[in-house]
Amino acid sequence: MHRRSCLGLLALACSTSPGAAHSYVSNINVDRLMYDGFHPPTPDSNPLAIGWYTTAFDQGYVNQTGFTTEEIICHRGSRNANAHALVQAGDRIHVQWNGWPISHKGPVMDYLASCGENQPCEKVDKNDLRFFKISELGLLDGANTTMGPGGLWATDLLIANNNSWIVEIPTQIKPGFYVLRTEIIALHNASNAIGSQNYPQCLNIRIAGSGTFLPNGTLGKELYDPDEPSVHLDIYDGMSTYKIPGPTVVSGVKAGTIPPLSHPLPTGPGATYVGTATTPVNARATGTASGSTITAIKTPSPFIR
Repeated sequence: MHRRSCLGLLALACSTSPGAAHSYVSNINVDRLMYDGFHPPTPDSNPLAIGWYTTAFDQGYVNQTGFTTEEIICHRGSRNANAHALVQAGDRIHVQWNGWPISHKGPVMDYLASCGENQPCEKVDKNDLRFFKISELGLLDGANTTMGPGGLWATDLLIANNNSWIVEIPTQIKPGFYVLRTEIIALHNASNAIGSQNYPQCLNIRIAGSGTFLPNGTLGKELYDPDEPSVHLDIYDGMSTYKIPGPTVVSGVKAGTIPPLSHPLPTGPGATYVGTATTPVNARATGTASGSTITAIKTPSPFIR
């Protein structure tokens, strides 16, 4: 990865990082267009958000007790988002978190799961989703205390990058409907019996392209072992290496590599879509995140054919 340019951002982050205890993905930015995630403080603010609804209104986490339950799939009490965004294979998606506390150090990971052949993710059963990892980054330098005790981690780069992360959709991925699952694991309390703090966030996307690659993936409730050493450790104990939990990154994508960090400001909202329609939704739906009435306009998608 481009570590030198990334580390140059850290000095800016040390004094400006927010101190909120928990967080969530507020939006994603694709080609400078913004798509809403799920907002726990205002859960019904946008029924056509692409982020999955959850009952994590405390903006909290899932610990080891939830690793083999539905909680770990897309967070506590998660339900399908009502819409999706269109992206191209090869696109870089800026994932915007609503702040991240500097003490909550750990890895950042990204997964995709196909919702089925020509099956939009608005209706998929989350228990059937099989996730394959497309990106991960963990411990960068256990001896570097630029961002505080515990070493330098992926989360420190996220904070330095305006609390945002970049995930690149692999160019070889087969077109279709996918759940993008992005996750941070905070390890500051991982020396305790159930101290791992996982923040899984799911978003609906439709990928366009000409790829043919579709890995089998792993069921959400089988991604992590509650007893694996990677979530039972003391990050303040002079670590030099760290094994990131979960499956390995899929072939064709180099593990530990992320695009150069940046956080371009979006210029406006992106169009969202529902079902297999190639016309975007005209306006925000009426109703709530769990039940909506939708109106569409006859404007063809620029790249879905």
